[in-house]
Amino acid sequence: MRPSHDFVADHFALSRRYFLKTAALVSGGISAAWSGRADADDTMSKVAGKSPALDKAIAELEYFTQPEKFGTVERGTPLPYTHPPEKLREVGMVRETWRLEVVADDDGKSKVDNPLAKDKGTALDWDGLMKLAETRAVRFPKIMTCNNGGSPLGMGLWEGVPLRDIVWMARPGENIRRLFYYGYHNDDPKQMFRSSLPIGRVLEDAFGLPPVIVAYKLNGEFLSGKRGGPARIVVPEAYGFKSVKWLQRVVLTHAPFANDTYADGANDVDSGMKTFARFVSHPTTVKGGESIPLTGYAQVGVSGLTRVQVWLHPKGKELPADDPHFTKAPWQQAELLAAPSQWKNLPGNAVPATTHGFHADGRPSEWPMRYALAHWAAQLPAVAPGEYELRCRTIDAAGIAQPMPRPFPKSGRNGIQMVTLKVES
Repeated sequence: MRPSHDFVADHFALSRRYFLKTAALVSGGISAAWSGRADADDTMSKVAGKSPALDKAIAELEYFTQPEKFGTVERGTPLPYTHPPEKLREVGMVRETWRLEVVADDDGKSKVDNPLAKDKGTALDWDGLMKLAETRAVRFPKIMTCNNGGSPLGMGLWEGVPLRDIVWMARPGENIRRLFYYGYHNDDPKQMFRSSLPIGRVLEDAFGLPPVIVAYKLNGEFLSGKRGGPARIVVPEAYGFKSVKWLQRVVLTHAPFANDTYADGANDVDSGMKTFARFVSHPTTVKGGESIPLTGYAQVGVSGLTRVQVWLHPKGKELPADDPHFTKAPWQQAELLAAPSQWKNLPGNAVPATTHGFHADGRPSEWPMRYALAHWAAQLPAVAPGEYELRCRTIDAAGIAQPMPRPFPKSGRNGIQMVTLKVES
């Protein structure tokens, strides 16, 4: 596995609405977003005066990540998309030769009446996928995160065809409980990266979720090989290991268990994405008398998001006793920023019509959106010279603070981030 990303560095592009919004809030003398909260610390509701540093930091935030700047978790020796052009054509890693099989497990229990198989000449090809896309294309926003990564790989608008539409083409019959699926792996069984889903999740979307898709576009662009093209799985609510790249085969099985490669290493292969906060910009040194501008993002997981909080603690000062998640700390409210008015890094800076989770006029149907990104900002008042620890956390829709209710790292890392700050005299 080769992780390579800098999600924070990728979140710098002009956002005029954020700039105007924050300038109005801060220059107004009292932050409207903070002053109305009954549980906000008094010092946070009395931030006065315009802060050019905070305005600049907010103006540099971006929502969608450019495809070429997405972080990458890669497997394969060599990496499958790095083969010479003739090899890529031979193994189905280009659109013209790509094929997707949907077949029954060879255990003989599952029944599939019309298998989509290469040896029968019935596997789905690129033209067939695009024909489906003419009437069945689905788009939704999703933040892609590695289960064991400390920060997301990128935020994207994914487009594809519901996997169930392709499954039904194979005419599945009885004794099917799960789908196993995998992509090209250098024709080496030892390099195979597999994942799986219950058949119910593929055939039906509960709780307002978008469907599991065979994706072919990211932010309006066809997927490159590095991003998993020609086609990959994207599971809206899941960590990245469920969204297998270079998809070539789906197996319908009677097996009642997952067969995910990520089950190795004690990883939890069934839990949905978690809600957590991270910093994007923060000073490492400020002068005495200066306020402290902060920006960050929150990954909005299955439990939703209601607010983000920050906490500045003198370094070396005793931490609250018997409180590993700092629930007794004097957390202060940050501001969740509104949805952008222009969606940069999308064609025309706009969300396409009929995108899941959006109204016809391009407005999100809820904000923050689950399984997506939200930005936040705060401006802490000046503090005495010294060294400090600065932390941020989320509060989910049930009022539960990060890292609860699931603090276990093997189901997704969501520990409270800490950075240091020096205040000079």
